[in-house]
Amino acid sequence: MVRRHLSQRQKERIEKIQERRRQQLARRIEGVLNSAEEEPPREGRVVARHGANLAVEDETGKLYHCLSRQNLGHVVCGDRVVWQPIDTRNGVVTALQERRSVLARPDYSGHEKPLAANITQLIIVLAPEPEPGEYLIDQYLLTAEVIGLQILIAINKIDLLDEDQRRKFNRRFSVYERIGYSVIRTSARHEHDLDTLIQRLKGHTSILVGQSGVGKSSLVKALLPNLKVQIGRLSEATGLGRHTTSATTFYSLPEGGELIDSPGVRSFRLATLSRTQLENGFREFRPYLHNCRFSNCGHGPEPGCALLAAVDEGKIDACRLRNFRHMAERLAGTDRARPR
Repeated sequence: MVRRHLSQRQKERIEKIQERRRQQLARRIEGVLNSAEEEPPREGRVVARHGANLAVEDETGKLYHCLSRQNLGHVVCGDRVVWQPIDTRNGVVTALQERRSVLARPDYSGHEKPLAANITQLIIVLAPEPEPGEYLIDQYLLTAEVIGLQILIAINKIDLLDEDQRRKFNRRFSVYERIGYSVIRTSARHEHDLDTLIQRLKGHTSILVGQSGVGKSSLVKALLPNLKVQIGRLSEATGLGRHTTSATTFYSLPEGGELIDSPGVRSFRLATLSRTQLENGFREFRPYLHNCRFSNCGHGPEPGCALLAAVDEGKIDACRLRNFRHMAERLAGTDRARPR
């Protein structure tokens, strides 16, 4: 479907409507706080978000339905917060604690929109169907490198292939293991095919990313045999009801570790990056970046490019360099289009 372009007047009208809604929510929050009995503020963690509604878990594991003050920005699942109880089931988030990491993507206006916070591990899920794309994989890897996450590539549903198909598939994506990324094989269909993944989830707050149809939902259900119980508890405590399953949600894994399930990562676009971040986000490029003849080398057909020489020597994968160039072109285009 072709996206409809909005006129300036339409954009201004939409912004006025959104601002009016923000002001209404702010007045509602302040009214709730002013009428609340005075209680000391508490610390908690956001375990679900849907629109303006937050589910906050306190230090005892009890859940509260909370709203968030407008001046805090976009509070997301995984955030550590300070909140104020207003009764036995509800509260207001009044402060946002420092984030260790934040996964974000640009919205359609080009502004960064956080999706989840305090993640420590990004798990990229691939499968034989739908056909994996190296460009999308490299986008995920780049994002994880830039924000400092541990990276795991999980090849799912590979048991559906015969021996020859499996060999070809593994050969195609062996480049990531050569670079130094951890790659595991898994399947939600067989119990013990999850053992390695379960071990790699321990001690981490992880998020699954990947194309629609690669089996992320099946993996989540297999990893969380008590998923319905957790969803029911969340829905009952917060009143999110039918919205619970469409909200970005934080789950505790029975074998250890935590998992954030986010509908927002189903479609993925790169955040705005600097040229230096882009170059260093390809980890195998780093030893060669300062060896080019020209300091402003674009790593294209320029003479004396160290990355091109590394490709010729088999030290850098040619497809990875092509993907880097395409990202660099898009980054340059974004910089030219950005208002000064």
